[in-house]
Amino acid sequence: MGQAAWDQVIGSTQAEPSPETVLERLSNRTDQLHPEWLPELARLELFRHHAGTTVIPAPLERTNICLNPSLQLFPTNWCNLLPLLTSAAEQTMTQVTSGEELILFWRNPDDGVVHGERALPEHLLAIKLMAEDISAEEAADQAGVTVAVIDALLSDCIQNGILLSPPSRLQRQTDQHAAQVFTLQWHLTQTCDLACKHCYDRSQRADFPFERALTLMQELRNFCRKRFVRPQVSFSGGNPLLHPRFFDLYQAAADHGLMIAILGNASDRPTLERILAIQRPVYYQVSLEGLEQHNDAIRGAGNYRRTIAFLRMLTKLGIPNLVMLTLTRANLDQVIPLAEQLEGITGGLAFNRLALFGEGANLVLPASDEYQTFLRQYVAALPTHPVLALKDSLLNCIFEEQDRTLFGGCAGFGCGAAFNFLAVLSDGEVHACRKLPSPLGTILQQSLEDIYDSRLAARYRAGSSACNDCNLRAVCGGCLAVTASLGLDPLTNRDPYCVKQTSQPLT
Repeated sequence: MGQAAWDQVIGSTQAEPSPETVLERLSNRTDQLHPEWLPELARLELFRHHAGTTVIPAPLERTNICLNPSLQLFPTNWCNLLPLLTSAAEQTMTQVTSGEELILFWRNPDDGVVHGERALPEHLLAIKLMAEDISAEEAADQAGVTVAVIDALLSDCIQNGILLSPPSRLQRQTDQHAAQVFTLQWHLTQTCDLACKHCYDRSQRADFPFERALTLMQELRNFCRKRFVRPQVSFSGGNPLLHPRFFDLYQAAADHGLMIAILGNASDRPTLERILAIQRPVYYQVSLEGLEQHNDAIRGAGNYRRTIAFLRMLTKLGIPNLVMLTLTRANLDQVIPLAEQLEGITGGLAFNRLALFGEGANLVLPASDEYQTFLRQYVAALPTHPVLALKDSLLNCIFEEQDRTLFGGCAGFGCGAAFNFLAVLSDGEVHACRKLPSPLGTILQQSLEDIYDSRLAARYRAGSSACNDCNLRAVCGGCLAVTASLGLDPLTNRDPYCVKQTSQPLT
């Protein structure tokens, strides 16, 4: 306006006028002391002001996904007003033209920043669904799209703060830590194209039935929506790609809005391209057991080179990938050399200690002093070997010793057994963790909700009572599978490899 016009229209008193006063006085002027669109700009600023001052409920006060109460929907008969909120340049003003435009203002509760954007169709649809209490399933049916499309739209609006969600209800009572993702490690089939010497289950089990898979995916989606977390399936086996209806299952998981990971073996490019045409996996995990000679002795002749070539293909296709190694006494000294060979080829190399079940009972774990030495070497190698990833929770014992920042442990919250993941076997058995016998029920006869809420699942979720008083409990808890495989009760005994105890060392 310029100061002279401001003084004439608004007044030159020292008292600052309210936003409503400015709008009223501008709207009542009939002279040409200002551009025709200026009252509309003042109204735009008023909407932004309301967005910045509206009270937003704290996360714990929210009971369901809802509209952000600071949201302001601003219809205007002028286009390109929004840039004038940040620029008064002559060029910006000349771009204002008559025409209908719809603008959204809202304050993001995470950072307090007020956002203003032209309303997009997906924004308006999300607002409509919330305002009229229309379910994602109903909206998907009306629009002729999969529910995954609607879920993604709502998720984006939650991420940018247009919609508000309660915090995750996937929470342990013992440490108040909440997970953001729940995963089913889903063993679709026992069929496998390898015969690894450390395989923990060679039992004969039927392939998972397709029709029950579809209803289980909907159960998983509902389970996670009630807890305000994201659902993920990690298809495993055997080799999950060998399930006779793998691609139908993969498509169904994508249609249900599930994140999908694959824990499998090397495959070919056409298979990967077919997977990508449906949905990019969040990651594809393969296994190597050390350098070429040792790996091929465990996983079969030629496996090392096939897997390396496959990892290069995954990376070239933009599929996130990582390598998992089962740690034994025999490959303890090969982890760092393997990391050096994998630099630039894969996104990460992690390890799990061998659990002495199945074929793995014929192999040997390292002695406790050997393992502690290895952990310190691993931690020392982290700065110079960026491919090394963090998995074994006991690494936190070393981090604590060295006053380093702790990480989330095996599943992000220490042991995640029956907490932020469950294992579903191909015949429907549900286990707290696939690495040890920990049956909780059968998904062919029970619901996911009933199994997760059972007393037995809650007992596994609590972990070992021997760890209850440990300051690392929230990010550790040891490995229940390793503890059980050494003949101990995993729910009452501490992981024998824990450095925070003074028991007789393993030999």
